[in-house]
Order: sequence, then C-alpha cells, then structure tokens
Amino acid sequence: MSLNKIKKIINKKEKSKIVCLTAYSKNIAKLLDNQCDIVLVGDSVANVLYGMKNTNEILLETIIKHAKAVRLGLKKSLMVVDMPAKTYRSISEAKKNAKSIIKKTKCDAVKIESNKINFKIIKALVKANIPVMGHIGFTPQFKKKFKIFGKTSLEKKKLLYEAISIEKAGAFSLVLECVSESAARLITNKLKIPTIGIGSSSSCDGQILVTDDILGLSGFYPKFVKKYLNLNRLIFKAVKNYKQDVEKQYFPLKKHTY
Repeated sequence: MSLNKIKKIINKKEKSKIVCLTAYSKNIAKLLDNQCDIVLVGDSVANVLYGMKNTNEILLETIIKHAKAVRLGLKKSLMVVDMPAKTYRSISEAKKNAKSIIKKTKCDAVKIESNKINFKIIKALVKANIPVMGHIGFTPQFKKKFKIFGKTSLEKKKLLYEAISIEKAGAFSLVLECVSESAARLITNKLKIPTIGIGSSSSCDGQILVTDDILGLSGFYPKFVKKYLNLNRLIFKAVKNYKQDVEKQYFPLKKHTY
C-alpha cells in the first residue's frame, strides 16, 4: 500500500502540485486526510506543542506516540514521520530507529535531514525497504542560525549536488526549506523526484507548512507562512464566553444536567 501511495506522489511531478501539512493528533489528521497528499508528523511538535527551544530536544518515543495517534486519523494521505535528531548518526542506528518507527506507527515513510554526508544512511534505509523523504536547505537539526540558502552560484551548485546525491541514494521526494527561488527552480527541474517547498517559492512540485502556523495557533509567522485563520482569537473568545457563563450561572443549565 505504501509503495502505491509513493508512486502516486512521484507521478504528480510536473502534473499537479503536491499538498502537505503537519499533524500531531488524530483529530487534526482526520481533517487533513481528504485534503493533503502527504501528512508529516514533524519534529516541529517540539516547538508547537511542547514549547521547546528547538526540534533537537524531542525524543523518539514522543514522536512515535504522536505518530500512532495520527495514524488513527489517516486513511488516504501518505504518512511521513520525522526521524528526530541523533537517531540516525550511523547506518545501524538509523535502521534500528526507522524500523521501530515503521513497526510501531504503521507510517508509510520516514524523513531525514541532510547534513551533506549522510547519503549512505538514506541508501541503506531504502535498501532495507524503508521509504525516505530527504530534506535540504535550512535543516534545523544541524543548523542553529536561520538563513536563506542558494543565493550565490556556489551555494546553488552545492545544493544541487546535495539534492542529486539524495535522489541517487533512493529518496522518493525532497523537502527544500528556505531555499532561494532560483535554486529551488534549478533543483526541481534537475530532479526526477518531486520537491516539497517550505519558504522556497512556487517553483517546487509541492508545498508544506506547519498546520498550527496556518491556523494562527502557534504565534510563529515568518514571511513564508500564510495565515488562513486566527484560531487564537476564536478560542480566546470561546473561553471568555465560557468563563462569563460559569460566573453568571448561565452554564450549566438544566438541559446540560443529568
């Protein structure tokens, strides 16, 4: 089943845009299932739900718990799970942890951030029948300072080499995070596998954002995020109304009572 879903994603390249969002719970996953081609259980859960300073603090066990919940809400979308930092430092470690993720969550694939040298790890996982999504540009697990990648000719060449190396290693898709438009276009045109952009222009084959960001829940709104809703305001209003109802004894009424 996973392979069929992955083939569909690959076949969308140059035909139709790929839609991706993140999920960390069953309820959100159910809402995304009919709309998204790919749902990512991202290590961004560290910042979004746990208030951690960066994604490096999230544990494998925590990602697995959230992925198990997401699996309950997904039927159609391809489900990809981020491999947390320091869970794929060697081939043996990567295999052990990736197999654990696949077995416990029943996800379709894992995502690995590139550090420009872990191509052999991707190749080993693919050889072990574990589908891999790659990730280049701004890779939070390996880079502390945020910047735009691929501005100069040299940077573009290095990014392209990295992207091609990941494709050759067997990845079925590649996330481009905060890559310049010209670099994203170059990479997308050169690769046979689809590129998924986040802050990397419409030149990519698809787009991914953090769901909490587009709903106005996270408080994190960089330039590349479009806020489609202000749930913060709506939730605040609902809680305020509830508070008033309780204090004025408008709730619970007889119809709310057993």
